[in-house]
Amino acid sequence: MSEPATDPSPVIEIKNLHKAYGALEVLKGVDIAAPKGHVISLIGSSGSGKSTLLRCCNLLEDSQQGEILFKGEPVRWNGSHHARRPADAAQVLRIRTNLSMVFQQFNLWAHMTILQNVMEAPVTVLKRDKAEAEAAARAYLDKVGIGDKCDVYPAQLSGGQQQRAAIARALCMEPEALLFDEPTSALDPELEQEVVKVIKDLAKEGRTMVIVTHDMKLAADVSDHVVFLHQGLIEEQGPPDVLFGAPKSERLRGFLSSTHAA
Repeated sequence: MSEPATDPSPVIEIKNLHKAYGALEVLKGVDIAAPKGHVISLIGSSGSGKSTLLRCCNLLEDSQQGEILFKGEPVRWNGSHHARRPADAAQVLRIRTNLSMVFQQFNLWAHMTILQNVMEAPVTVLKRDKAEAEAAARAYLDKVGIGDKCDVYPAQLSGGQQQRAAIARALCMEPEALLFDEPTSALDPELEQEVVKVIKDLAKEGRTMVIVTHDMKLAADVSDHVVFLHQGLIEEQGPPDVLFGAPKSERLRGFLSSTHAA
């Protein structure tokens, strides 16, 4: 869907990633890469490791083994296995601010207006000029179709509007990539379409995105590459037309038929 990346280093690259919670191994050696301007979708049953993988990408979760690289730069670690932690807090902050995450449950601050929500991180984290951040926030709220809601509070918005505000907040950080964790699963079907439209528009702009989604149509429409996770491993991956049109694995065929049935 996108033009081939000119930058040889993917924005995000994961190599042989392992993640466990105690004895429960959630990721068992996963490799993914998100080249600049490409959309990668992660699909799979609940518990397959999709959201955990996404949270490991921007270091919200510590992994026990494997490499995480941001634009070719490896995350530095101290310790090993369950004691492994990022070694450089400044590096973690820099990576996180460049990988904006949009969560399933919006995570907007209830006591702030929508405009304040969107401009808060650029001002406090990036130390941007307040007037500059406000102008950018208003522009991004216009972009996602809720520019008229700047002065209202999250509780006064529908779920779809709140999620669009969360996307504007992520965009206002001017990140290298956007990470979406089930961005439509908390929404009613008619509100879901508002958010899907915004994500499709961002894909057309050539933004780098990694999307965990249960929406197979969204994955088929916006992705350059789809990864099917099963029990912490990549069972199958490839271009969406191949993965959805001619799946090779029995597990993927079963998963797709169950999602169609639902």
